Parts: sequence; C-alpha cells; structure tokens
Amino acid sequence: MRLHEKISTFVEAKREVSIQLSNAIWAVPELHFHEEKSVQYMKDALEKEGFETEIGIANLETALVGTYGAGKPVIAFLGEYDALPGLSQKGGITQHEPLKDGGNGHGCGHNLLGTGAFAAATAVKDYLEENNQPGTIRFYGCPAEENGSGKAYMAQAGIFDDVDIAISWHPGTFSTVMTCSSLANYAATFKFTGKSAHAAAAPHLGRSALDAIELMNVGVNYLREHIIPEARVHYAVTNTGGTSPNVVQQYAEVTYLVRAPKKQQVQEIYKRVENIAKGATLMTETSVEVQFEGAASNLISNRTLYDIMYKQMLEIGMPTYTIEDEKHATAIFKTFSPEVQATALFGLSKEDATQLKNKVIADSIPSILPEFIMGGSTDVGDVSWKVPTVQCTTTCMALGTPLHTWQVVSQGVMPIAHKGMLQAAKAMACTAITLIDNPALIEEARKEWQERLDDETYVSLIPQGATPPKH
Repeated sequence: MRLHEKISTFVEAKREVSIQLSNAIWAVPELHFHEEKSVQYMKDALEKEGFETEIGIANLETALVGTYGAGKPVIAFLGEYDALPGLSQKGGITQHEPLKDGGNGHGCGHNLLGTGAFAAATAVKDYLEENNQPGTIRFYGCPAEENGSGKAYMAQAGIFDDVDIAISWHPGTFSTVMTCSSLANYAATFKFTGKSAHAAAAPHLGRSALDAIELMNVGVNYLREHIIPEARVHYAVTNTGGTSPNVVQQYAEVTYLVRAPKKQQVQEIYKRVENIAKGATLMTETSVEVQFEGAASNLISNRTLYDIMYKQMLEIGMPTYTIEDEKHATAIFKTFSPEVQATALFGLSKEDATQLKNKVIADSIPSILPEFIMGGSTDVGDVSWKVPTVQCTTTCMALGTPLHTWQVVSQGVMPIAHKGMLQAAKAMACTAITLIDNPALIEEARKEWQERLDDETYVSLIPQGATPPKH
C-alpha cells in the first residue's frame, strides 16, 4: 500500500473522533489565553491516543504539549484553538444569526486547525507503531494566535529548541502549500490618564485623556506617509473614558498594532508611534502607561519542505463534494458583496483561475505559487525562526470566503470544513513520514533554513520578562 493510501486509512479510521473534537471546540469559542475548555478537550483526545500530555508549558495556562515516541527525528505539529470576539454565529445556516449577541466565534477556523494537526499527529503515531520505527511526535497546543501570539512566548521559552521539523496548516478556500512569508508585528495598549472636571463649569481644570488619544491618532495618521509602503499601522480605541460628554475624560485607552516585513522595521516604526504618544501627553498635560499586548516574527519559508508537501497533496488529491455541499457553498457565496466575489480567484494563475471559473468550491489543487509576502501576520513565524517549518491550506469553505467573518463560523461545522480538515491531516502526516523515512531531506531543509536566516539569530520581539495580558 502506498504511503498516502496508508495514511488516509489511519485518518479515515478516526474521522468521527476528529469531527466530534472539532465541533466540540467550535461550540465553546474562547478568546486568547482563556481557552480552558478547548485545551482540556485536546488534552483528553491526545491521552486517549496514547500521548503523554502537559498543560501550562512556557508559563501559558492554556498551552499544551502531547508527546509520543522517542528518539530522533522530533516532528512537531502545531495546533490552535482560540476564537475571535463578536463573531458568534449559528452553524450551517446561510444568513447572519448570532448564537449570542456580542459573543465569540471561530471566525478563522481554529477549531479545525487544532483538530487537523491532532489527526495528523495520531496518524503518524499509528504509522510508527505499525512499523516499529523510532521518532518523536509532538502535538503543540498553541493559544492566542489571533491576539497575543502564544507561539512567540513558547519560542522565547525554548519550547521548540530540540524540534527537527515543524508542520502546520490553516483552513482556507484553496488546497495548496503556503509559499508565503508574513509580516512581523508588535501590539501595545496606550493607557492615558488626565484629570476629570465639569466640562461646562470648569473645563480649564480638566486634562482630557481622550484628547490625548485623538491627538495620538492624528499624529500616527501623519506618520503613515513616512513609513515603507509594505508596513501597516492599525488602531482601536478600546476605552473612550465614559459615555457622558459633560465630563472631561480622566482615563482612556487605545491599542495599536504595527506590521512590517522585517522585525527591525516593526521596531523602528513602533518607536515612532511611542514617541507620538509621548508628544500627545505633552500637548494635553496627561500621562501614559504602555502595556505590551503581543508580537510575532516574520515567517521564514522553506522550499525544500513545501515542495515535499505539495507532492503529497497531489498524491492525496481532493475530497469528493456532494450536491448538498455545492448548494450550501452557493448560498454562502451569494451573501458576499460583488466586490468580495470578484476576489475569489485572486492570486491564482490564469490557467488555474480558468479551471475554477463559475465554481463555488475549489475542487482542484492549483499550481504552486511563487514566494510572496502575505498581508497578515502569524505567530508561526516565531517557530520558523527556531526550526524549519512548513504549512499548507485546504478547502474548508466556499470560494471567496473572507476570514474573520460570520460566514467562516457558519461553515466551520459543515462537511466541506471537515473534508478540508482531514485532507490537511493527511498532507501533514504524509509529509512527516516522508521526512522521517528520508533523513537527508531533513538535513536539506535545515541547510536551506540556515541559508535563509543568513546567520541572523532569533531575537523575540516580546520584551524580556513580559507576561501575556489577560483581558
């Protein structure tokens, strides 16, 4: 039996276990560093499969490692299970209908992501067991990818130092390998304090913290013209200081997120943002306290690894989609604006786009994309500075579905999502076994990784001694 057939047998044998685990995590959407139920579900599932587990690694209460086997190589599967705020949504329906107003939802598919990595880890365990082969398989449960960058804390703590290869994936609208790098980022909350006063009777006695935030935001908006075009600076006013215009706001908060292709660029831009905040305090006679929120390094690509993974994906092929899958995807696609629909095939080659034209499910594997820098960030980047890392994405939702939307949440418990999750598990497991059976490929990947780092050592963007904020 060929490798992909053997691994598919292992994964399919536990299909219902994986689906139930993914749906259970979907049903308890928990925010960054608060994934108590989700990590317990994952821990229980790993222990049933014979993994030794430990919760609370790297001083993160909801971080988990599950280990099976012994010796080299050490293969890490990276899982996530955090949700997003404000994206509560009933599953399987094609209109916006929150389960809970203002509640959380798995709008990036991390219920699938963690479970897919779990399914891959257990399949490799079964393969090594059956063939009596040495090797160590680790599942890393990584909290707070969306806000807080749990993997960055784990990398800083040395959790990945003895790993040979790290493998992950992400739910998406196509099935292919990820050839991209990502933007490094740094997030911080600026907490301004002034003096309250009656806004009509004694405004001269007040010092407005909200004024300081508005002046800071204006200053940063002027800064945008003078930073590299690839950089991004986002902000959200998280505390306006109250609801009464009749009171000078004594306290207010704003959170900033700075992104750029390189860590040094992020640090330089953030320093300028910080100086603008100090300037706002001088203009308003207020004070500011800065609270670190999270940071992530840029992702280091590895052609050796993504070529191997792409070959495995071609061997595995695409799942079969039913008429019901097509109908549901069509209904979801119709909820998108024409502008969103027009981006459904963005980035594909002309040939691949032609093949998928007029379809609502990407049912073929596109050609491998040239390397590029994606517009977002991921804390997988910090892992990739520590160890050669590879990722894929698989079709888990209708074409054109934007991440961080209610449509992702709705589709997260549907057959198309489960099919993509298990396809990813097979691709990751086949990649791992190929590397275990061919140690020279691991050395080749490591050599390329070292060349790409170009002797630059890993330095975390997380300040020394910083602990994750829990809001």
